[in-house]
Amino acid sequence: MEQTIPFGEVLEAIDKLSWEEQETLLDIVQHRLVERGRKQLAADIQEARTEFAAGRCQPTTVEDLMKEILS
Repeated sequence: MEQTIPFGEVLEAIDKLSWEEQETLLDIVQHRLVERGRKQLAADIQEARTEFAAGRCQPTTVEDLMKEILS
């Protein structure tokens, strides 16, 4: 079971780290976020390919797509 730590406690713990440790932590968190984004993008692409292969995609124009996005 994963234990969660309140956000405020995490911030307090970070304040206790040295400047160098905080920089290292920031670098690690940024790299993890980038990797998580890459994995999500890859999953989204795979899902889109699966939907396309199954014929669940409808052709559309850029104008119609923009209307849908902005509505």
